[in-house]
Amino acid sequence: MSTRNRPTPKTTSTGPIPTLHGPFAPQFIRRTLIPAILTALILATIFITAALLLGSTHAYAATPAPNININLGDTGNNRSLSVQIILLMTVISVAPSILLLMTSFTKIAVVLALVRQAIGTPTIPPNQIIAGLALFLSLFVMTPVLGTAWNDGVQPFLDGKISQEIALNRAGDPIKNFMLNHTGEQELRTMIGLSGQNAPADRTDTTFTTLIPAFVISELKNAFIIGFVIYIPFLVIDLVVASILMGMGMMMLPPVMISLPFKLLLFVMVDGWGIITTALVTSYVGG
Repeated sequence: MSTRNRPTPKTTSTGPIPTLHGPFAPQFIRRTLIPAILTALILATIFITAALLLGSTHAYAATPAPNININLGDTGNNRSLSVQIILLMTVISVAPSILLLMTSFTKIAVVLALVRQAIGTPTIPPNQIIAGLALFLSLFVMTPVLGTAWNDGVQPFLDGKISQEIALNRAGDPIKNFMLNHTGEQELRTMIGLSGQNAPADRTDTTFTTLIPAFVISELKNAFIIGFVIYIPFLVIDLVVASILMGMGMMMLPPVMISLPFKLLLFVMVDGWGIITTALVTSYVGG
């Protein structure tokens, strides 16, 4: 079929696109309308901010500052209250040092941490649980000592019966006796030599600056000895499991992964937590 007789399609010419004029023209919007809107927004923001600042300034100026006066008076009860507040703030500020260095907290916390390591769970129980349990066990141990210090030194001082110096000596004597009863002779001699002081004729004359580090070292020594005893049964379990795995040819399998359930089972069956906590608390009986 020839293409000569095929009709040619007609094209419709739309002509050029009309251009907008007046306020709807793009040039007018871009050059005039947009800058005007931005200027109006900026001015409105400035006026609103100034009005808010001015209003708040007048409000603050109109509200007088309150006067706070604390008058404890000169009576004996008020003096006793002020002394109690000062003593409480002092105890709160130095409580961490007293707890860690002058009580049974050090040994108990170290032993519980070694138990956790011996079982093979270095993060279970968490540190918060270990510290909390050690805190309560230390409270059981130190309650008689702190009670004696309060009754002999603090309470008579608050009642106005003794002076501050006598109160400090009476309150410190029970704590000093507790630390002396649980401090080794070797550790005490070592600290006396390091301090450059002469050995006192009586142990009770030892200063706190010499006694506290000697007591801490003695507590750490005893804690490590207890930890060694605790490690032995768990070490035996690890060796037995490792030998069995070697005999079966499973040398690539970690023995700790297999021995952990048996350690937990043994520890629960013998009431490990009860035995350890009882031994720790009773080790201070009579001290």
